[in-house]
Amino acid sequence: MRAKWLAAMAAALTAFAPAVIAQPAAPAPVQTASEALAQDASAYARRYQVTPDEAVARLRALQASAAITDRMRQGFGERLVGISIEHQPALRIAVLLTGTGPIADTSIAVEGMVLPVLFRTHATASGDDVIRAMLQRGPQLAALLPNARGMGLDPRSGELVVLVRAADAARPDLAAIRARAEALTGVKVRFDLADRTMENLSLAGGARIEGVHPADGRRYACTTGFVVTDGTRTGIATAAHCPDAVEYKDADGVPIPLEFAGQWGARTQDVQVNVGPADQPLFYADRRSGSLRRLGAARSRLSTRAGEWLCHYGESSGYSCAEVELVHFAPPGALCGGACAPTWVTVRTNDCRSGDSGGPVFSGDVAFGITKGGSGGRNSRCNFYFYMSTDFLPAPWRLLR
Repeated sequence: MRAKWLAAMAAALTAFAPAVIAQPAAPAPVQTASEALAQDASAYARRYQVTPDEAVARLRALQASAAITDRMRQGFGERLVGISIEHQPALRIAVLLTGTGPIADTSIAVEGMVLPVLFRTHATASGDDVIRAMLQRGPQLAALLPNARGMGLDPRSGELVVLVRAADAARPDLAAIRARAEALTGVKVRFDLADRTMENLSLAGGARIEGVHPADGRRYACTTGFVVTDGTRTGIATAAHCPDAVEYKDADGVPIPLEFAGQWGARTQDVQVNVGPADQPLFYADRRSGSLRRLGAARSRLSTRAGEWLCHYGESSGYSCAEVELVHFAPPGALCGGACAPTWVTVRTNDCRSGDSGGPVFSGDVAFGITKGGSGGRNSRCNFYFYMSTDFLPAPWRLLR
C-alpha cells in the first residue's frame, strides 16, 4: 500500500495534467542535473538565438555567479541599487550604484566562462531607499492611481515602477501624478503598462489534486510545487488560496486524501502544506512531458537578480521559461490578506494563467519559489506572473532535499 502511495505522490508533486490525458501508473524517470539544465537551456537558446551548448554554458555560469554577486551586494552596502543580468549583445552582469565615484568595469571567470561586470553610478537613490518608499508610502501611492497593478524596484534604473492600466497611462495629468509621487517618496518614479487584471492565478477545475472550496462549494484544483518536511512529516506545498482539503486520484481513479497541515497567506506568504508520504525531493518541471527532477538546491530571494532565467510549470499554461523583471515587487490591493510587502518576484511572460497557482519556479534542479498570481484573467494569458520565494516557507516547514 505504501508503495502505491509513494508512486501516487511522486506523480502529483508539482501539477495537474488535464483530465483528458491518461494518468501514468508510476513516476517518470528522474532527470539528472545535466538533463534538467539542458531542458531549460533549450528554451534559452530559442529566446536568445544561441546554440544549445552555449545556452547550457551560460546557465551554468549564471548559477555559479550568484555567490559572487552576493559578495558584491554585501561589499557595496548602502550604495547598491541593484544587480541585473544582461543577455544581449552578450551575457554580462550590471551593477547600479549611487554616488559619483567611478568604478572600473571588470570580469569574473565562472564555469569556464568570462562574464563582464559593468558598474554604473550616479543613481539618485539606493535600492533600500526605494524599498522604504514602498513600505512607508505605499497607501498614498495607491491612492494616486487606485487602479494601479502594483509597484516595485527596477534594479536596472533605480526607479520605483508603478504598473498601470492603459486608461491610466493615457491620462493627460499623468506627468503631474508622477511629480506628486516623486515628491511623496523622494525617489524617481516611472509608470509601466500592465493592462490586464491583477489577481491570484486562481483555481481551475478538472485536474489531479482537487478539493471543494468552502466559499462557494465548488470543486477546484491547483498546481502544486515542492516536497516539504517539518522534520517529522512530509508533504507538498501549494498556494494558500487553493482548497484546504485536497485529494489525489491515482491511475486507477482511487482518491487519496492529503491531510491539511496549514496555510499562511499574509504580506510575504501565499503557501499551504498538505501532508502525504512523499519521502523523495522530486518535482515535475513539465508534468505533460514527464520531466521529473530531483531537487538539488534552493536560491534565496536576495540572491535572485533581475534578468535571471527561470522556468515554471502550471497546470493551465504548461512549462515555460522567461526573465525575472522585479525582485522587490508589491502586488496591489489586498491580495496578501491585506497589503502586500515588496518581497515578491515578477517574471515577464505571457505563459501563465488561472490554474497555475502553487506551481514550482526553478532553474535546472534549483528551487526559487511558488507561483502566486499574475496580470491575467481566468480566460486570458498574462503580462507577467509573480511568485513567493521559498525563503518564506513557514517554520518548521522546509524544502526536502
